[in-house]
Parts: sequence; C-alpha cells; structure tokens
Amino acid sequence: MRKLLPLLSTNPHGGGRSALTCRYRCGDACFHEVPNTSDNEYAGDVIAGALSRRSMMRAAAVVTVAATAGGAVVAQAAAGQEAVAATPRTAGRAAGARGLRFTPVAPNTDDKVTVPEGYAQSVVIRWGEPILRGAPAFDADKQTAKAQAGQFGYNNDFLSLLPLRGEHGRQVLVANHEYTDEVLMFKGYDPENPTREQVEIAWAAHGLSVVVVQEQHRDGRLTPVTRHPLNRRLTATSEFRLTGPAAGSALLRTSADPTGRTVLGTLNNCAGGTTPWGTTLHGEENFNQYFANGSSATDKRYGIGTGATERKWERFDKRFDAKQEPNESHRFGWVVELDPYDPDSTPRKRTALGRFKHEAAQPRLTADGRPVVYMGDDERFDYFYKFVSSKRMMKGSSRKAREHNLTLLDEGTLYVAKLTGDSPQDIDGTGKLPNDGEFDGSGHWIPLATGDVSHVPGMTAEEVYVFTRLAGDKVGATKMDRPEDVEPSPRTGRVYVALTNNSNRGKPGQPGADEANPRNLNKHGQILELAEHWDDPASDGFAWRLFLVAGDPDDPATYYAGYPKEKVSPISCPDNVAFDPYGNLWISTDGNQLGSHDGLFGVATHGERRGELKQFLTVPTGAETCGPIIQQRRVLVAVQHPGEVDGATAEKPASQWPDGPGRVVRPSVVAVYRKDGRDIGV
Repeated sequence: MRKLLPLLSTNPHGGGRSALTCRYRCGDACFHEVPNTSDNEYAGDVIAGALSRRSMMRAAAVVTVAATAGGAVVAQAAAGQEAVAATPRTAGRAAGARGLRFTPVAPNTDDKVTVPEGYAQSVVIRWGEPILRGAPAFDADKQTAKAQAGQFGYNNDFLSLLPLRGEHGRQVLVANHEYTDEVLMFKGYDPENPTREQVEIAWAAHGLSVVVVQEQHRDGRLTPVTRHPLNRRLTATSEFRLTGPAAGSALLRTSADPTGRTVLGTLNNCAGGTTPWGTTLHGEENFNQYFANGSSATDKRYGIGTGATERKWERFDKRFDAKQEPNESHRFGWVVELDPYDPDSTPRKRTALGRFKHEAAQPRLTADGRPVVYMGDDERFDYFYKFVSSKRMMKGSSRKAREHNLTLLDEGTLYVAKLTGDSPQDIDGTGKLPNDGEFDGSGHWIPLATGDVSHVPGMTAEEVYVFTRLAGDKVGATKMDRPEDVEPSPRTGRVYVALTNNSNRGKPGQPGADEANPRNLNKHGQILELAEHWDDPASDGFAWRLFLVAGDPDDPATYYAGYPKEKVSPISCPDNVAFDPYGNLWISTDGNQLGSHDGLFGVATHGERRGELKQFLTVPTGAETCGPIIQQRRVLVAVQHPGEVDGATAEKPASQWPDGPGRVVRPSVVAVYRKDGRDIGV
C-alpha cells in the first residue's frame, strides 16, 4: 500500500484554498459562525423507513431526456434497465468505460493546464477580450469601466454552449462571472481605499457574458466571433426583473425601486443550468459579502456581516449598505434566467425557486413535460431543494412557445429535502462503511410553498421565498455538507449532488456525522446519487446512496461506488458536475486537499466499471476548475482565479498563466481536444 497523499491540513481557510480566495470569493465564510443554528434532526438520528433504498433504486425506471433549444423528448425504459450497456472493450491508448479511454493525468502542481497524452488545448477567451462593438483591446494598465462593460468578464465559472441555427459551425457560449480579485486586477490596489474607478470596473467585471464562438473544422478549437449581434454583457448595474410569487413584495422594495420588481445587477454567479427550452439559469451564490452593516436575524441567517465589506462598495452606492437599504440584499440570492437568443430581453430573477446561496439550478422534465429544477445551497449545514413547475413546456421554437416557456419557472411548488439513513447505528464519523455495504437510505421532499400559499407554519408565502433558509429550518430539512452543483443524468434520470466538504462537521457544538454526511471534519466531500420514487421527478419520495466518498484511495474512509480503489485517481472537494454523451459523470474540484492542483475527473456511473474515476486535467497555480462542458469532440473548462495565492498581487503574480512571464494573469475558458481529431475518450 502506498503512503497516503499529504493533507493540506495546516491551512486554516479550509480545503486547498488560499486566504486570498476566502477573502474575495466568499467573504471569509469559513471564519464566520455557521449561519444555520437550527436544531433540526440529522439523518443519522432517525431510524430508516420501511421502504429501503434498495427497493426504491430497483423500482426506479430509466428516463432519457434529450433536450434542445427547440424542444425535448422524454422516453421511459423498463425498471432496472441500464441506460448504456457496459462496453469494457479497450480502444486507443487506454482502457476504460467508453468516453473515459484516456491515460489519467497524474496529480501535480504545474503552473499550466495539464491534459492527457494525445490531447491538445487552446484558450477560447480571456478576461478583458472585447466582445461588443466598440470595446477596446484589453490593456491591464488602462482599464476603464466603460471598456470592461464591453469585454469578457472576470473569474468565469458556469459555462453553457447552445446551438446557433443557420450559422454553420457556430455556437452560443454563455459564461458566469462569479467575483473579482481586485488585488490581482489593479496595480497599486489599496484594499482599505479603493477608488471609484476600480469599484466601477469591478461592477462591470461581474455578471454574465454571451459570446458566439466558431468551431474549427479540423480540431476542437473555438474562437470568439467579436461584435456578433447576439454578444452581450450583463453586469452589476444592468437591469434585471423580479418575477414569480414574491415579485412586488414589501420585502423586496427599496427607495430606488418602490415597486419591488426591478433590480440592478446580478452578483456572485456560480454554477447554473441549461433549460430544454433554450435558456440558461445562473445561481447567485455568496451575495452576502457585498452588503455592509447587517443587523437583523435574517441578515445573520444569510451571513451578512455587521461591519464594512472587503470591497467597500457601500462607500460608492448606498444600496450596498444594509443600514440604509435593508431590503436590497433580499434582491440577490436568486436563480436568474437569461434568454441568450434575445439580446434585447431583460433577464429574470425567479422568486418561485427560493432565495439562498444558489450554487446551480439544473432542470429535467416530468413525463408530462413539466420542468423540475434541482438546487443546492452552498453553505455548511444547509439544504438541498427542488422546484416542480405547474406548467408544461411547449415544444417548438415559435414565438408563442418561447413566450410560454419563459413563464415555466414562475408557478409551481418549492420543496426541501429530508434524508434518512438505513444504518444509523453504524455511523461513527470515521467514514467506515455500514454493515450493509453502502451509505444509503430514503428521503422525502417537504413542500415549502405553492404560489401564494405557504406550507410552513408561521410564515407567509412571501417570507418562504425571501427567507427560504428559515423555512427549511422550520420544517426540519437535513443539514448537508455544502450541497453545490446538482445534475440529473440525461440517460438514467438519477440525480447527482456534489457535497464539497465541511470541516465543521462533528466539532463541539456542531452536528455530527450521519449516513449522508458520514465523516466528521469532512475535508474531502462526497457525491450523492438520488433516484426519485418511481423515477418521477415530481415525486415526494426518493432513495439515495453515496456514489463517491472523496479522498485518497488508500484512505479507508473513501468509497468509489465499490470499484477497486487501487485503479482510480485521487479526488478531493467535488464542486461542479456534468455528463458526457455516454452517461459518465465529470467532476471539477475546488480546494483539493491532497497536495495537487484542482482538476477535472470523469467517472463511470453504470456497468461493470461503475466508480472507475480518472483525472482528465489539472489547472494552473491558485486556480479552480469550473463550468465543465463535455461534448463529443471537446471538453471546455473555465479556469477561475489563476494565481490566487496568498501574497500575490498584480505586481507580483503567483502564476504566469495563460500568456507567460511579464503578462497579467487572466481567468480564461479553455478547450481540450484530441490531436487526431477523434472523439473524446473513445
């Protein structure tokens, strides 16, 4: 047995993150009290229900959802049937499940994007590249807010690629821009005294970018089509519309917007989703860090601090001062829906999906065509949610269909999850498998609100939507280890939830381990697999099991779906997840605790190779792997916050990526493809 990989346990900021990351990305959330102080039951404290995970998993039918911008097809197979037959045939340079036949990248700390043998890479677009007509070329020493508003934003996270009909070889790339690293963006930056120009540049660097890209015929390269009429930038000062049951509520009104329906900006957009009707969803995550002088109990539940903010935006716009505008923060923490095909449309913040730290929002369809959206709240000991629409999607791309489909996320029921373990008596916090051989159990969805009807005693429907965390507290939802990205498999319908880590689990005064979160001081995280009862996304019951318990494979407290651990790559801190055309799950990491840079991994979810996990790439020094898209001929990743290392500045960068020595470090989108032009992993 090889020696366990070294842990980065001396880092007080959690995971492999630097203190710089904690400051600018989430406002030092790990150093604040855990916002959830409710006394909810934990999954391990409740005896399992009569209906076990096994019977439910076997009863779950296999659903295929094939979605395009113009419509969707839903097909249901017999119970227990595998969606893709196991094909262990060796092909090319390496054996593996189809789509994963590549030689794994070894863990490393190289200041570059490292890809498998036989693969090539190229930068698709960098921070600051002009995408709108009239925007200048990027100049790190001559940045302006006006220029940035026409250029690709900073710290790209979620990515979506949508088809562009009528333009051969072109697709529409949509990107989130989660946050800004001012100390890495501006030479001579003084964190205590930012200038108005620096603040306004940061406002313009947040938000969303829409840019048409052209694919190269001979390989997987993508290049931006500058000045295309669909190209668009949405920033912290763009207009957004609040829609759904809480729109217009007194809780959402401010002095600048007495109607409670129009918001300036979107902040801290993390992961997201792509809808079957051709729009994109964007989760507003750590919005709390932008608001100063919080004081109320609801402020505390959402992590809004009592003093000044890191970026000091409150000095330049009173809406970021909770003392002056107590409702402004209520207008953030939503899922934003964008129509990338209509550059004149106003994006909508969907209040029916609840307000919390949205990591992502990924829909699937019921058999009768109603969208169901799964969502995680990225906070230690917070919850996992879903929304079930009351309306059916209209097929086709007519104007009538598009207008109807843009109302789907405004009416329906919002739920929160409660999980129960099958073997609570076997959970001791070490990660040791229960005697039945799996971490598994059952669960049910607790309704919170439907339209203007609240299902939570003591709360109005408007309060449920605006203070969704409090609603989850009241109904006893299960406290999870930072539920982040959520993806339903387009082949099987099973839902995969990335639980990144929770080093507070089991500490004095904090919740201990349970079967869904089986390790105390959980540094590495896990992936939960969920099967809705009877494979109906609208069901109120489900079965679950842990598909992967991350960490060094030589550590007994790890689990790779039962696959031999000596044959897998080590993985730590799963964050974003996506599927390839063959049904494999791809996982990007954030804060690797095993001494290597973060990376992207593929893992088989079915057949005899289920649990076989292989590392596909690593990212440069200080960076995080975000927004993976796995197409047949290319893989896209967003390389976020390269060079984000303690002590680094714009003058003294910690990374030379992507353009080499003497050039500013720039978050970028990267495409990876085979040198021989063949499909990925076959």
